[in-house]
Amino acid sequence: MSEFVPPLRRTATELAYLLVSFPLALFGFLYAFLLFYTGVILAWTFLGLLLIAAAVVGARSVAGLSQRLAGRLLGVRLEPLAPLRASPGRVAKIKAALTDVAGWRALAYLLAKFASTFVTFLVAGGCWAYGLRWLTYPAWRPSLGVNLGEDGRPHHGMQLWHGAFLDRPWQLVLVCLVGAALLLLAPRATHAGVLLDRWLMVTLLTPRDGDERVQALEQSRAQVVNDTAATVRRIERDLHDGAQARLIAVSLTLGQAADELAQVDDAMPRISQARELVGSAQVSTHAALGELRDLVRGIHPPALDEGLEAALALLAEVSTVPVEFVADLPCRPSPAIETIAYFCASELLANVARHSGAQHGRLELTQPHGTGVRMRVTDDGCGGARLAEGSGLPGLRDRVRAVDGSLSIDSPTGGPSMITVELPGHA
Repeated sequence: MSEFVPPLRRTATELAYLLVSFPLALFGFLYAFLLFYTGVILAWTFLGLLLIAAAVVGARSVAGLSQRLAGRLLGVRLEPLAPLRASPGRVAKIKAALTDVAGWRALAYLLAKFASTFVTFLVAGGCWAYGLRWLTYPAWRPSLGVNLGEDGRPHHGMQLWHGAFLDRPWQLVLVCLVGAALLLLAPRATHAGVLLDRWLMVTLLTPRDGDERVQALEQSRAQVVNDTAATVRRIERDLHDGAQARLIAVSLTLGQAADELAQVDDAMPRISQARELVGSAQVSTHAALGELRDLVRGIHPPALDEGLEAALALLAEVSTVPVEFVADLPCRPSPAIETIAYFCASELLANVARHSGAQHGRLELTQPHGTGVRMRVTDDGCGGARLAEGSGLPGLRDRVRAVDGSLSIDSPTGGPSMITVELPGHA
């Protein structure tokens, strides 16, 4: 059961809440509207996205202040908004703000709160102000002085319109009754406005299990992808600096042993067999080194150490089909996204060389939305590329979808073919 609050105390706290929340609602509305409106106008630029993100993040703060104010004055206890979680980096923080469901609900709350508070302030404030004014009319009427009417008679009261004055006894009683009625209505109008604001808080600011669950899963998935990329990178370094270096040392040692055995007389017992064993071990070591190098390149291509543009430029250069490479990538994506983009480009260029019969290809790398990555491979071959088993394209599609990317194919029979891969800037 809710705690009983005396009517006078409840009215006083609700009136105080209304008086304090009105300037807060005005500030929140101006902040959210101006930033969001300007951001929408400039949405085609990075500055526009930054302004929209700032509007969402700021809306969280102002909405949280409104929640704390309602809790202190009205005793309304609402669960605070879930904190905004973002990966390190400016671009990651902007993306987190733009996809923050709770932040967008807070922005909607600020816009709705201003409308509701403004109407409540007019209605309830009018009831309080005019109620007190009319109820005390007989007391302050003498301060109005004497006015002459059209009939030339002096009147001691407020002039309603030309020639009509409120100075008769029955009029004074009627005005007082109207003032008393407005004062009786004022607490109810104030309470109705507070209830409306409370309903907006519960509807828009209360965390929703589904939204929070989706956001938590997205953040967990991004963390897993980034951690996996870091782990794979560490394994690649360990293999390169550890096992591969040891195998090279073993190969050199076997080479030295083979040189020493070559100088020994074959007449000595079992020397010939030892030479064969050392030679066989050396061949196996070279084969293991080759396989290990291929494995390391498959885990993390060394070309990515210089960035995605440099890695794709090298792929285009070594392609057996002449490939034109065009890049415009102002912001470098995360390592996980770079790895996915590299392997997609490698597979698509390999398909162009093996299956298309093309004479020329084109690889484009752009960043159309300021944060994401768009990679497009086109060729003048025979076309007919499909998401069929055995083509390698279903595997690319699944790899891209794992980070909320997309793969689209436009490859009519007879060509040309165009395959587009859309990836986020961060997983």
